[in-house]
Amino acid sequence: MPQRRFRSLSDDRLKFLLIAPTLALLLFIVIYPLIRSLVWSFTDYGIGSNAAVHYVGLRNYSKVLSDGNTWLRFQTTGKVVVLAVALEFMVGFGIALLLNRHMRGRGVITTLILVPMMLCPAVVGMFWRYIFDANCGVANGLLVIMGFERVEWLSKPGPALVAALVVDVWMWSPFVMLISLAGLSAIPKYLYEAAEVDRASAWFKFRHITLPLVAPLLIVALLFRTVDTFKLFDMVWILTYEGEPLMISAQIYKDAFRARDTAVACATAYIVLVIVIAVSNIFIRYLNRVQLKD
Repeated sequence: MPQRRFRSLSDDRLKFLLIAPTLALLLFIVIYPLIRSLVWSFTDYGIGSNAAVHYVGLRNYSKVLSDGNTWLRFQTTGKVVVLAVALEFMVGFGIALLLNRHMRGRGVITTLILVPMMLCPAVVGMFWRYIFDANCGVANGLLVIMGFERVEWLSKPGPALVAALVVDVWMWSPFVMLISLAGLSAIPKYLYEAAEVDRASAWFKFRHITLPLVAPLLIVALLFRTVDTFKLFDMVWILTYEGEPLMISAQIYKDAFRARDTAVACATAYIVLVIVIAVSNIFIRYLNRVQLKD
């Protein structure tokens, strides 16, 4: 009897029954916290506080947007995002172009290059923290050998920003390389052969064959890295002694769990979310244009 009922179910209903548990779990662990934090951003809620929660309207958003220190943190985050993504694109795509050739040990070299992105960001932050140590770090040791003075890499805003950029580029350039290499490997060889018959230059082949065909995957890689860098927290928190120079994600953590001002932290997080969605929209629109041209 149960088997007959099961067989009589329509395909659409059966599909829904199969994915319903996953959808329910998704709603519980993603959508509910998202809505809950949005509600908190319009209140004076503080984690661990026993006081009554009151509705305050847009006061938290006004407080965040009028705070000069918050804008400074947004600027720092923006610099990290732009510089890190640009460097990762150049390094990753450049390495992919070099590896997209017949060479001995290509598989081993590719695997070794991919190792950094497989490591835990917290471990990477701790590892590079010793390298950039002001007293006994390898970075300052090399500077002293070359005749330069020691640098306080992790305690001053400027050098700390450079250190965070170096580590992020080292860790995530392989991601861009991997996606770029997949796109380069998928380009038909006969296009290059036809260009060689017409005696096309290397620049012509790169400009009119390689770049247009691999552009959609490059845009996807840049989209992922841009969104990920906006959320950068754990590696920078450990590397630069609790987020100095402060990324906006580190400030959200401090507001929520140090100052116990959860409502302000939620408001800041939603401002970041709006910025990330806007930037992602730009990438997606450009991706659609590229695909329509193809």
